Amino acid sequence: MSDIKKVVLAYSGGLDTSVILKWLQDEYSAEVVTFTADIGQGEEVEPARLKAQALGIKEIYVEDLREEFARDYVFPMFRANTVYEGEYLLGTSIARPLIAKRLIDIANKTGAEAISHGATGKGNDQVRFELGAYALRPDIKIIAPWREWDLNSRQALLAYAEQHNIAVDMKKGQASPYSMDANSLHISYEGGILENPWAEAEDDMWRWSVSPENAPDKATYVELTYRQGDIIAIDGEAHSPHQVMEKLNKLAGDNGVGRLDIVENRYVGMKSRGCYETPAGTVMLKSHRAIESLTLDREVAHLKDELMPRYASLIYNGYWWSPEREMLQTMIDASQVNVNGVVRVKLYKGSVSVVGRQSATDSLFDENIATFEDDEGAYNQQDAEGFIKLNALRMRIAAKNK
Repeated sequence: MSDIKKVVLAYSGGLDTSVILKWLQDEYSAEVVTFTADIGQGEEVEPARLKAQALGIKEIYVEDLREEFARDYVFPMFRANTVYEGEYLLGTSIARPLIAKRLIDIANKTGAEAISHGATGKGNDQVRFELGAYALRPDIKIIAPWREWDLNSRQALLAYAEQHNIAVDMKKGQASPYSMDANSLHISYEGGILENPWAEAEDDMWRWSVSPENAPDKATYVELTYRQGDIIAIDGEAHSPHQVMEKLNKLAGDNGVGRLDIVENRYVGMKSRGCYETPAGTVMLKSHRAIESLTLDREVAHLKDELMPRYASLIYNGYWWSPEREMLQTMIDASQVNVNGVVRVKLYKGSVSVVGRQSATDSLFDENIATFEDDEGAYNQQDAEGFIKLNALRMRIAAKNK
């Protein structure tokens, strides 16, 4: 790829991407454009601008994408009640298509022939970034240093940084024992003692939630208002999608909600143990299913549940920009037109319980039919006899032949 004159780098300002920046300059003799995204990771992103300037970068993009991330990626995903392998709420996965999109946007704007990222050759993120990039710009060239260089350890990276006078932030000389990735939906933790699936995660690892044992002894009640499948207000106060997640992360985290410890199947073939902290997402999933239980037709709800694992796999494996994901999204969004109302949840010592749900305009729950008291003719119970016999017909015929 000797024809590459300019490359856009997904740049965090940390050790890995700072080394990559210098490596790209040396190995490819290319001009590097840096892109740093604030997607709610809870850390300042402006220092990345200063680090890029110190390394001689002229074109620097630092962008606040928190609202776009919540509105256009997280909320559409939760309309499908998306869970990967029964538990994982896809906090890392759903951030990658947005980053891929902005990398391509900036490449187009700056005339860059290539993009680059710091994902390793063992993980899912390389697949997610690159599938997204190719879907959005088929001729883009991609440089993945972890698949090319021989700097395969933290010590090697530190030595390279020292050799090339690259500033590295160190806290008392100690690195975090975990590989962490954060955004406004979650924090992921991997590596360290977590590489042993029998070892319990240390309690001081978690950043957003108290342990359930130390959560308040009094429950917190929260009312969530839905419009077409999205939360638009908390306790009657209107919020934007990002504000919804920010507030629910605090409320749920303070009550010990949102911790997850799983072994998952990566797309590249290996199993991986990870811990995830997703307070807002845990509440959003539970409450969304509750409002759908009141407002969705039975067969529509069941069809959504059948399609959800496929939709989840598409996101996990990096196919957000694929035609099949977009087709599924169109159907999912169409199902949400009447998903309107209010859900009341109870947060208590690590648990989320739905304790109420109502919809003034779109509820399919008919108290006159559902009651155990006199329904005054709203439902003819004698109709059930023929219904049962017709549904049993094939089994009765088969039983006679045995």
